[in-house]
Formats: sequence, structure tokens, C-alpha cells
Amino acid sequence: MFDIKWIRENPEAFDLAIQRRPGQTAMSSQLIELDHKKRIAETLAQEIKTKRNALSKEIGVAKALGKDVAHIIAKVSESKNAQVSAEMEAITAKAELNNVLADLPNLPLEDVPDGVGEEDNVEIRKWGEPRAFDFVPKDHVDIGERLGMMDFETAAKLSGARFVMLKGGLAQMERALGNMMLNIHTRDNGYTEVNPPALVNDASMFGTGQLPKFGQDLFKVESGHWLIPTAEVPLTNIIAGHLVDAEQLPQRYTAMTWCFRSEAGAAGKDTRGMIRQHQFSKVELVSITTKDASSLELERMTRCAEDILERLEIPYRTIVLCAGDMGFGARKTYDIEAWLPSQGAYREISSCSVCGDFQGRRMNARYRSKKGIKESQFVHTLNGSALAVGRTLIAILENYQQADGSVAIPRELQHFMGGLEVLEPVQ
Repeated sequence: MFDIKWIRENPEAFDLAIQRRPGQTAMSSQLIELDHKKRIAETLAQEIKTKRNALSKEIGVAKALGKDVAHIIAKVSESKNAQVSAEMEAITAKAELNNVLADLPNLPLEDVPDGVGEEDNVEIRKWGEPRAFDFVPKDHVDIGERLGMMDFETAAKLSGARFVMLKGGLAQMERALGNMMLNIHTRDNGYTEVNPPALVNDASMFGTGQLPKFGQDLFKVESGHWLIPTAEVPLTNIIAGHLVDAEQLPQRYTAMTWCFRSEAGAAGKDTRGMIRQHQFSKVELVSITTKDASSLELERMTRCAEDILERLEIPYRTIVLCAGDMGFGARKTYDIEAWLPSQGAYREISSCSVCGDFQGRRMNARYRSKKGIKESQFVHTLNGSALAVGRTLIAILENYQQADGSVAIPRELQHFMGGLEVLEPVQ
């Protein structure tokens, strides 16, 4: 959501920024017109109320003088009807304005590169050298099925396409990866671990920007709740409706949850294997902070995610997304991509974004710069994957595969797997 006052005062800047998003046109004149319509109706309602209050006083004076007040009472009654009409018009105009504002994506920061898609993203750094294999590396599906620990057929029987069943050592590895990540983020990086609900209401989805625009990408249950697409939703909404002092910020949260996505916009994309699933596990990072600290917090969060891959010794690169490839609520996004030998390419394993006050406005979450100061500002929010657990498992299988079909376990992970060093195929 945007500050309509800022748009009124900076129409050209708003139009230039919004047009950096694909398919978006100059909107300031339409928004200002809707806002003018709302303000006119609100002013009219207030003027009618003021006049009615004056008429009510006249009734008291007239009665005291013994005069007939029937005509004044009639005017008061007419005034009430007129006020209700004006207030309804104001409510309708406000809803119309808010509906348009709620459907608009966030404005890119000035240092975000221009572009319309992933081909315009900019690599900013790489870490690690891809391994040179003395055999043709297999993809994670072949590796997992050869181990006897990755079962797509049974998962499809139970649930349909885009599901997987992990067994034995791979089920243990997924759990171990989540445990390792949570330990690092809580003990080393200062995040508070949360075990949040996986079902949330409409207000929570609206607060983080999933609704109303992306309802088709979500799963809704009969009770009216939504299955979370990421722990970003419940973690960010912890601050919804709150007013806090700046000294209480930043607030940093992490959680490992199941995530659920319909993948409505990804038909035919990554249909093989675990890369794009309806259900997957992810360790999420969320930061609630001030305006002045949010840019540095993005750099910090991204380093927390990169550190996991470095500990696992998986080559990766970090890119900054162009304006056209960013998510709906982001002002700037870094994607971290892990090297997959079977594809000879880097694939996304984390996305870290700063949203500015975009979500803070939707959630009505504010902070005061000093105690006792009445003026407040909307909080700034950030979110990031650190990491997508299933995709990290994929990266380990492919980068640590061995010619005999076994998979070595990264040294950093062995402690969390009871000292196990190698996954051997099930006999």
C-alpha cells in the first residue's frame, strides 16, 4: 500500500517508479482523482454534521422562547439523511481508492536495475568452484531413486503431481538441514525461533500482500483459512496492529514450516523432481525494523543465508533482481542460486527482500522514534529464505554424489545426522 498524500505531492516520481514494473502505467492522476472524490464526500459529511449540530442548538433556544420547532426538527431529520448519504459516498470512494492501491506492486528502490525478466538480473558475487566430476553427474531424481529414498510414485498415488515422499536417510537429511539452519540463525545470527500456525486468516494474507492479487496461487480450506505459502506470513504479522518504540527494533524471527503453493502460474515448469512442489519445507527469516536500518538489514539477512551454503560447501552466486523480476511486495531483492551439476546452471535456493513500509501500511504496524513522542512511522519489513530446505537437499545430492550411487554428507551436516558420513543405496 502507498501513502496517498505522498502520491499527491510527488505524482511524477510515483509514475516513473511504478512504470518500472512490467505492465504498469502512470497511475497518479487516477489515484489523485479517487482521493479527491473521497475527500469531497468526507468534507460534505462533516459540513452537514456541523450544520445539524447548529440546528439542534436552535431547537433548544426556540423551545425556551416557546416557539414552534417542528420546522427545525424536520430540517434536522433531513440533515441526518443527507449526512448518511454523504458518509456512504465517502466510504464507497475510500474503498474504491484502497482497492486500486492494494492491487499495485511496491516501488523499486533507485539502485535496483531496470529490466523485465530474469535475463536482466545482475550477478554481484560468486562463491566456490563447481566440482569437476570424473563421471556424468546425475540429477537429484535419479540419485534419490537410486538410493531408494525418494518416492514420487507413492506420493502421486496419495496426493497427485508435484509431491514427493522422502524415506530413510533423505527424510533424516531434510530434518537435519532444518535443525542445522535453525541452530545457526538462533545461536549465531540473533533470530528468535517461532513455531507459527500454518493456517492464517484473510487479514494476515492481506497484510503481507498475498491477497487480494494472488489468491489463485494459494490453498484455501473450507473453514476460510489459508495454508501459508511461506512462514513470512505469520512471522511478519506478529507486528500487525502494534505501535512499538524504536528501541524495540529490530525484531528478528525465524521458523521452519511446511509451505503450500498451488503453482498456478508455473504450469509445465520444473515438473520433474523436487524443485517446484505444492508442499515443501523452508526456513524463513523475517526482520521488523526502522526506515533508516532496513537497507543494511537486507545485506545482513542475505549474508545469513549465504553463510549456510558456505558451511555446506555448495557453490553459489548472488544476484540482484531487476525491477521486472521482483516479487509484488519487494523494493529490492537478492536471489541466491546454488550450483546444480546436472543442469550446469545456478538455480534459486533463497530470495531475500526488503519491502520498505509496504507491508507495515497494510498491517497498520508502526513505531515511534522516541518514547513519549506521539508521531509514529510505519515499520519496515524484510523476509528471506535461509534456506529452502528441499532445494538445499537437492543441491547436496547433486554436488556430493559419487560414482557408485552413494552421496557424501557435508561435514557441517554430519553432526546433525548422528555422525553419518555417507548415504548408501538401500539394498
